[in-house]
Amino acid sequence: MNDNLMILAGGISSRMKQQMDSDVSLSNEEKQQSNQRSKSLISIDSNGRPLMDYLLYNAKKAGYKNIYIITGEKNELFKTFYGTQNNNNNFHDLNISFAIQFIPKGREKPFGTSDAVYQACMQYPELKTSKFTVCNSDNLYSVNALRLLRESSSVSNALISYDRETLKFTEERIAKFALMLFDENQYLVDIIEKPPLNQSHIFLDKKGKLRVSMNIFKFDGELFFDYVKNCPINPQRKEKELPTALLNMIQDHPNSVVGIPLSEHVPDLTSKQDIAIFKEYIKHSYAELKW
Repeated sequence: MNDNLMILAGGISSRMKQQMDSDVSLSNEEKQQSNQRSKSLISIDSNGRPLMDYLLYNAKKAGYKNIYIITGEKNELFKTFYGTQNNNNNFHDLNISFAIQFIPKGREKPFGTSDAVYQACMQYPELKTSKFTVCNSDNLYSVNALRLLRESSSVSNALISYDRETLKFTEERIAKFALMLFDENQYLVDIIEKPPLNQSHIFLDKKGKLRVSMNIFKFDGELFFDYVKNCPINPQRKEKELPTALLNMIQDHPNSVVGIPLSEHVPDLTSKQDIAIFKEYIKHSYAELKW
């Protein structure tokens, strides 16, 4: 079993802070939060509690015990919500620790998701020899998705491979998602960014589905650490990204990452127009949190 969940919350939320579309209506409080807070700390329920609460709630229901929240250097609000200590805070019987993703000198923003995992492992060395799940902080992954990775004891490295048809995003947005290619045994073979629309059929799996990643993975730190440590910089985005480290690992270790297929939507809080959608989803999907 894997009891460790690493939540990536060190980004600067640049898309959330962009100017609103003319058809988006937010209260003054919502505008202020969307411009000043990390996305995962934006209030999404009638009690003013943030998205992070619901991700942690699902994580607890899935059986995770140890939560590592990776934040930027200014993480005071995270500590207001989840504990003032750097590590071993008790939040509804979850053990919450904070790792800081420091920004290298000469850069204005963090160095990417692979760098975030690397810095967390350096600050909590036990992760270098442990199995852990990694996920975004601005997606609300289901209990089922989180549990599938936690209980995937037969494999050391895995990711959820979502059926693209079940994601309730715009067609324009979905078309930009990278596609994943698996062999007949569900081992990851490749990740294809910006696949040509007229060639999508090439990437159908044995069930006739196109599979995409929503950035939720399980890793064996003993194998994966060197790949996040030595992750090259993406030439377009100028960041060290988890998919790059992942592809480098499977190049050296074929059949080391299994795709776990799942057909469901993943609520996402990326921009201001997502806030109302998210609040409506929470209102109808979570009557109350029974910690």
